[in-house]
Amino acid sequence: MRAPLRASCGLLLGLLWASLCASSCRVRIPPHDQVARVARFVAHQCDWASMATISTHKPVVGQPFSNAFSVSDGPEGSGTGVPYMYLTRMEISVQDLQVSAAASLSMSLAQTPYCRQQGFDPQSPLCAHIILSGCVQEVNGTEAEFAKKSLFSRHPEMMDWPSDHNWFFAKFNITQVWVLDYFGGVKTVTPEEYFQAALHRKHH
Repeated sequence: MRAPLRASCGLLLGLLWASLCASSCRVRIPPHDQVARVARFVAHQCDWASMATISTHKPVVGQPFSNAFSVSDGPEGSGTGVPYMYLTRMEISVQDLQVSAAASLSMSLAQTPYCRQQGFDPQSPLCAHIILSGCVQEVNGTEAEFAKKSLFSRHPEMMDWPSDHNWFFAKFNITQVWVLDYFGGVKTVTPEEYFQAALHRKHH
Protein backbone atom coordinates (compact mmCIF):
# COMPACT_ATOMS: atom_id res chain seq x y z
CA MET A 1 0.00 0.00 0.00
CA ARG A 2 1.39 3.38 -1.00
CA ALA A 3 2.27 5.85 1.74
CA PRO A 4 -0.44 8.46 0.87
CA LEU A 5 -3.09 5.74 0.80
CA ARG A 6 -1.86 4.35 4.13
CA ALA A 7 -1.99 7.83 5.62
CA SER A 8 -5.54 8.37 4.35
CA CYS A 9 -6.68 5.01 5.72
CA GLY A 10 -5.05 5.79 9.05
CA LEU A 11 -6.80 9.16 9.21
CA LEU A 12 -10.18 7.62 8.37
CA LEU A 13 -9.72 4.91 11.00
CA GLY A 14 -8.73 7.55 13.54
CA LEU A 15 -11.82 9.63 12.77
CA LEU A 16 -14.03 6.54 13.00
CA TRP A 17 -12.50 5.61 16.38
CA ALA A 18 -12.97 9.15 17.67
CA SER A 19 -16.60 9.09 16.53
CA LEU A 20 -17.24 5.78 18.24
CA CYS A 21 -15.49 6.94 21.42
CA ALA A 22 -17.60 10.07 21.56
CA SER A 23 -20.61 7.91 22.37
CA SER A 24 -19.15 4.76 23.92
CA CYS A 25 -15.79 5.61 25.53
CA ARG A 26 -16.96 8.09 28.13
CA VAL A 27 -15.74 7.54 31.65
CA ARG A 28 -18.63 6.51 33.91
CA ILE A 29 -17.95 7.57 37.48
CA PRO A 30 -19.85 5.85 40.34
CA PRO A 31 -22.56 7.87 42.17
CA HIS A 32 -21.03 10.48 44.50
CA ASP A 33 -22.72 8.96 47.56
CA GLN A 34 -20.69 5.77 47.04
CA VAL A 35 -17.52 7.47 48.24
CA ALA A 36 -15.26 4.43 48.55
CA ARG A 37 -16.21 3.26 45.05
CA VAL A 38 -15.43 6.72 43.69
CA ALA A 39 -11.99 6.55 45.30
CA ARG A 40 -11.29 3.11 43.81
CA PHE A 41 -12.52 4.33 40.44
CA VAL A 42 -10.22 7.37 40.39
CA ALA A 43 -7.24 5.28 41.53
CA HIS A 44 -7.79 2.85 38.66
CA GLN A 45 -8.48 5.43 35.96
CA CYS A 46 -5.34 7.49 36.62
CA ASP A 47 -2.02 6.44 35.11
CA TRP A 48 0.05 8.89 37.12
CA ALA A 49 0.00 10.66 40.45
CA SER A 50 1.57 13.65 42.13
CA MET A 51 3.53 12.33 45.10
CA ALA A 52 4.45 14.67 47.93
CA THR A 53 7.41 13.86 50.17
CA ILE A 54 9.31 15.77 52.85
CA SER A 55 12.33 17.13 51.04
CA THR A 56 15.88 16.22 52.05
CA HIS A 57 17.43 18.47 49.41
CA LYS A 58 18.73 22.01 49.80
CA PRO A 59 17.41 24.67 49.70
CA VAL A 60 14.00 23.16 50.60
CA VAL A 61 15.01 20.67 53.34
CA GLY A 62 12.02 19.82 55.53
CA GLN A 63 9.47 21.37 53.16
CA PRO A 64 6.77 19.55 51.15
CA PHE A 65 8.03 18.51 47.72
CA SER A 66 5.68 17.24 44.99
CA ASN A 67 6.73 15.22 41.96
CA ALA A 68 4.96 13.25 39.21
CA PHE A 69 5.13 9.44 39.07
CA SER A 70 3.59 6.84 36.80
CA VAL A 71 1.32 4.49 38.75
CA SER A 72 -0.93 1.49 38.23
CA ASP A 73 -3.23 -0.32 40.62
CA GLY A 74 -3.55 -3.28 38.26
CA PRO A 75 -4.00 -4.16 34.59
CA GLU A 76 -6.73 -2.26 32.77
CA GLY A 77 -10.15 -3.26 34.10
CA SER A 78 -8.89 -5.23 37.12
CA GLY A 79 -7.61 -2.72 39.66
CA THR A 80 -6.69 -3.75 43.19
CA GLY A 81 -6.72 -0.25 44.70
CA VAL A 82 -3.00 -0.51 45.57
CA PRO A 83 -0.93 2.06 43.61
CA TYR A 84 2.30 0.46 42.34
CA MET A 85 5.34 2.39 41.13
CA TYR A 86 8.62 1.63 39.33
CA LEU A 87 11.35 3.56 41.11
CA THR A 88 15.08 4.18 41.19
CA ARG A 89 17.09 5.45 44.15
CA MET A 90 18.70 7.93 41.77
CA GLU A 91 15.44 9.92 41.78
CA ILE A 92 15.27 12.87 44.19
CA SER A 93 11.86 12.03 45.68
CA VAL A 94 12.94 8.43 46.26
CA GLN A 95 15.93 9.80 48.14
CA ASP A 96 13.46 11.69 50.34
CA LEU A 97 11.60 8.41 50.95
CA GLN A 98 14.81 6.74 52.12
CA VAL A 99 14.86 9.22 55.02
CA SER A 100 11.10 9.17 55.63
CA ALA A 101 8.79 6.78 53.79
CA ALA A 102 5.76 8.96 54.62
CA ALA A 103 4.14 10.49 51.56
CA SER A 104 0.85 11.38 49.93
CA LEU A 105 -0.46 10.68 46.44
CA SER A 106 -2.91 12.90 44.59
CA MET A 107 -4.86 11.66 41.55
CA SER A 108 -7.55 13.50 39.60
CA LEU A 109 -9.97 12.66 36.81
CA ALA A 110 -8.60 15.82 35.20
CA GLN A 111 -5.87 13.40 34.06
CA THR A 112 -8.48 11.52 32.02
CA PRO A 113 -10.93 12.73 29.32
CA TYR A 114 -13.76 12.80 31.88
CA CYS A 115 -13.53 16.37 33.17
CA ARG A 116 -12.98 17.82 29.69
CA GLN A 117 -15.97 15.88 28.35
CA GLN A 118 -18.16 17.18 31.19
CA GLY A 119 -16.80 20.73 31.01
CA PHE A 120 -15.44 20.59 34.57
CA ASP A 121 -12.44 22.67 35.58
CA PRO A 122 -9.73 20.59 37.35
CA GLN A 123 -10.38 22.59 40.54
CA SER A 124 -14.14 21.97 40.46
CA PRO A 125 -15.37 19.53 43.13
CA LEU A 126 -17.20 17.71 40.33
CA CYS A 127 -13.85 16.86 38.72
CA ALA A 128 -13.25 14.06 41.21
CA HIS A 129 -9.88 13.68 42.83
CA ILE A 130 -8.42 11.71 45.70
CA ILE A 131 -5.52 12.19 48.07
CA LEU A 132 -3.99 9.09 49.62
CA SER A 133 -1.96 9.33 52.83
CA GLY A 134 0.52 6.60 53.71
CA CYS A 135 4.02 5.39 52.96
CA VAL A 136 5.99 3.82 50.13
CA GLN A 137 7.32 0.27 50.48
CA GLU A 138 9.45 -1.83 48.15
CA VAL A 139 7.84 -5.12 47.09
CA ASN A 140 9.42 -8.43 46.17
CA GLY A 141 8.50 -11.92 45.04
CA THR A 142 5.01 -12.54 43.69
CA GLU A 143 3.86 -9.03 44.56
CA ALA A 144 6.74 -7.57 42.54
CA GLU A 145 5.67 -9.77 39.62
CA PHE A 146 2.14 -8.43 39.90
CA ALA A 147 3.45 -4.86 40.14
CA LYS A 148 5.50 -5.46 36.99
CA LYS A 149 2.46 -6.77 35.10
CA SER A 150 0.34 -3.89 36.36
CA LEU A 151 2.82 -1.18 35.42
CA PHE A 152 4.26 -2.54 32.18
CA SER A 153 0.81 -3.25 30.73
CA ARG A 154 -0.17 0.40 31.17
CA HIS A 155 3.27 1.99 30.77
CA PRO A 156 5.04 -0.17 28.14
CA GLU A 157 7.86 2.36 27.75
CA MET A 158 9.10 1.26 31.20
CA MET A 159 10.41 -1.98 29.70
CA ASP A 160 13.08 0.02 27.85
CA TRP A 161 14.21 2.24 30.70
CA PRO A 162 18.00 2.08 31.41
CA SER A 163 18.88 -1.12 33.27
CA ASP A 164 21.82 0.55 35.06
CA HIS A 165 19.40 2.66 37.13
CA ASN A 166 18.63 -0.31 39.44
CA TRP A 167 14.87 0.00 39.18
CA PHE A 168 12.65 -1.62 41.79
CA PHE A 169 8.92 -2.05 42.31
CA ALA A 170 7.14 -0.38 45.20
CA LYS A 171 3.61 0.07 46.49
CA PHE A 172 1.87 2.86 48.30
CA ASN A 173 0.60 1.60 51.67
CA ILE A 174 -2.61 3.54 52.27
CA THR A 175 -3.45 4.75 55.79
CA GLN A 176 -6.17 7.27 54.86
CA VAL A 177 -8.18 8.22 51.76
CA TRP A 178 -9.53 11.70 51.08
CA VAL A 179 -12.16 12.18 48.35
CA LEU A 180 -13.47 15.33 46.73
CA ASP A 181 -16.06 14.51 44.08
CA TYR A 182 -19.05 16.71 44.90
CA PHE A 183 -20.10 19.87 46.72
CA GLY A 184 -20.02 19.93 50.52
CA GLY A 185 -16.34 19.42 51.24
CA VAL A 186 -13.84 16.60 51.35
CA LYS A 187 -14.91 13.14 52.57
CA THR A 188 -12.71 10.53 54.21
CA VAL A 189 -12.63 6.79 53.62
CA THR A 190 -10.81 4.25 55.77
CA PRO A 191 -8.45 1.79 54.08
CA GLU A 192 -10.88 -1.00 55.01
CA GLU A 193 -13.80 0.74 53.31
CA TYR A 194 -11.62 1.56 50.31
CA PHE A 195 -10.43 -1.99 49.68
CA GLN A 196 -13.85 -3.53 50.34
CA ALA A 197 -15.48 -1.30 47.72
CA ALA A 198 -16.26 -2.92 44.37
CA LEU A 199 -14.45 -1.33 41.45
CA HIS A 200 -17.26 -2.33 39.10
CA ARG A 201 -20.98 -2.17 39.77
CA LYS A 202 -22.44 -5.57 40.62
CA HIS A 203 -25.22 -6.71 38.32
CA HIS A 204 -28.12 -8.62 39.86
